[in-house]
Formats: sequence, structure tokens, C-alpha cells
Amino acid sequence: MDKLYCKGGGCTAKLGAGILSHILERLPAQNRDENLIVGFDAKDDAAVYKLSEDTAFVQTLDFFPPMVEDPYTFGQIAAANALSDIYAMGGEVKTALNIVCFPQNSDLNILGEIMRGGLEKVKEAGGVLAGGHSIDDTDVKYGLSVTGVVKPQKIYSNNTGKVGDKLILTKKLGVGIICTAARIGESDEKTLKEAIESMTTLNKYACEVSKKYNIHACTDVTGFGFLGHLLEMMGDDKSCEIYASKVPVFEEAKALADEFLITAGGQRNRNHVGENVFFDNIPFAMEEILFDPQTSGGLMFAVSADEADALLEELRKINLPASIVGEIKEKSKDKLDAVIKVVN
Repeated sequence: MDKLYCKGGGCTAKLGAGILSHILERLPAQNRDENLIVGFDAKDDAAVYKLSEDTAFVQTLDFFPPMVEDPYTFGQIAAANALSDIYAMGGEVKTALNIVCFPQNSDLNILGEIMRGGLEKVKEAGGVLAGGHSIDDTDVKYGLSVTGVVKPQKIYSNNTGKVGDKLILTKKLGVGIICTAARIGESDEKTLKEAIESMTTLNKYACEVSKKYNIHACTDVTGFGFLGHLLEMMGDDKSCEIYASKVPVFEEAKALADEFLITAGGQRNRNHVGENVFFDNIPFAMEEILFDPQTSGGLMFAVSADEADALLEELRKINLPASIVGEIKEKSKDKLDAVIKVVN
């Protein structure tokens, strides 16, 4: 079977956050529906629509080109990434639909392996693959449209953290840099295997653990990078301090970034959010990792300081490389002050 090749694959293929915001701002006002709890104007991870006082459904979709060579592995990663937004909202997965772009004159066994990988992750999530849609395309792309459920009172929003909250990240950063390096033969097999294991790990397990705690806010770290999603978490009224030495990273990603092997997506993220970030004597390689687009990245929780250590301990018990990476602060009244301060 032929291999897939990652040409700007995974979440590095997404439109830059700045471009996307500009487009959304130009859309006309839509019909108002009081049951739409979370829409695109909220800049959250998924849409939430209230069906009753006890039930709301969560809707999301995600698809992209390959970032790894093996079709089955690509299917697993793409599915895990699409399912993640349900968990970022505190929901449970119910159904999924395949999104397929594939050249019909190619080996269809490749497509079969991609879809097999996706199906296995949907099953692991406890959901049902209910159908899908495919088109003939020159480039391979795959993902899912996913529907989940959540109690309206238990939704995790991404910008409702409180001053004093600790920020916990559940997965290592640097997979975008590693996958880019692998495409040109500059990443070792061991590191790529570790990155793939991270990308195929469902955020289901971190979400389930978090339900025991009073989570104030949550997001998943994907295409806009750690700092891009963190900026969205701060909203208009908060700032934060990040401890660079506590951020979990793949060590080889640091070495690669040190050699200026970085991603175009990371540069788009830097251009979009860089003016909101102050780096206090942080090495260039670490800056790049914090901007690096993540594919199927971890969850980032905002939780009260008195519960943070207990949550961290439980996350580590299920073998996640979780860490307390920062703290939410009051926003400075000085408009020149950065929203995000990164210290050692």
C-alpha cells in the first residue's frame, strides 16, 4: 500500500486565526435563537444548542490533509482531533459523520485504512459512526462531523476562567514541528512514535477526570497553538502568567526549533497573537513551540488554586504528562501591557 505524505498536513493546514476573524466579522447578522447557547461569535471550540433544561447538543467538525505517512494512523489522529472539541466543551460523544476528500483514481485501500482508523477512535469515544460524505479531490483530506451532548449547566466555555485560577495542560507541545521535521527526514523514529501516541490519545479521559472538579474554563490546544488558544481563554478582561519551565514539551521539538526547523502555521500564529505576549528572557526555540500549531493537542483547564493539585495528580495517574503551566491574573489597566506574560 502506498504511503501518505504530509504536505502542510494536520492543523498546520488551517487558515490563520487573523484571516478567519476578519472573514467572520464581515458575515451578516443571523436569525436570533435563544436556544443557541454557543455560536461562532463566541470563538469557542464547538457550537452548543439547548434542547431542554437538562440536555444540549454539541456540534463540531474538523478535517485536514495528512501529517503522517501511514493511512490508518492518519485516520486515528484526524478522528481524535475532531472528537476533541466535544470534550473541550465538557460533553460526551454520540454520533459522527465521515468527511472524505480523496482522488478516486488512487488506491482505495488507502481510503479504507484511513476510515478504519477513524472508526476505531469513534468507537473508543463511545460514539456511533452514522454516515458521511465524500468527494473526488486531488489531495487527501479526512475528518469528522461530531455531535455530542452536555448538560446546559455543565458546559465548559473557553473564556470563563477566574482570577487566581491555575492553568493545567494535559499533553506535550511540539507535534507540529516534529511532523514537519519527519516529512523531510529530520525527526528520529522514537520521537515521531511518541508524538503519534500523543495525537491518537483521546481527550475523553482527561475530560472524564475533570468532571469531579469545578472547572471554570477549558479549551483544546490545536491549530492556533498554545498561545493563540490561551489568548482566547483570557477574553477581554483577564491576563495570565505562564511558567515556560513547567510547560510539557517534546525535547526534540526544542532541538529542531533551535535549528530553525519551524512551521509556517507557527509564524501565522506569531503574527496574529505576538503583540499580546511578553517573553521574559525566553529562548527562541521555546517561543516557537508555544506558537506551534498542535494536531490533536491536549486540553487546557482553568481550575481554582485549591483544586489544581488534586486534579493534576489524577491526570497523571492516567499517564498524561499534565502540568500546571500558569495562573490567570487581573488584566492591567495599561493598554500597553501584554495579556500573556511568559516567564521561566
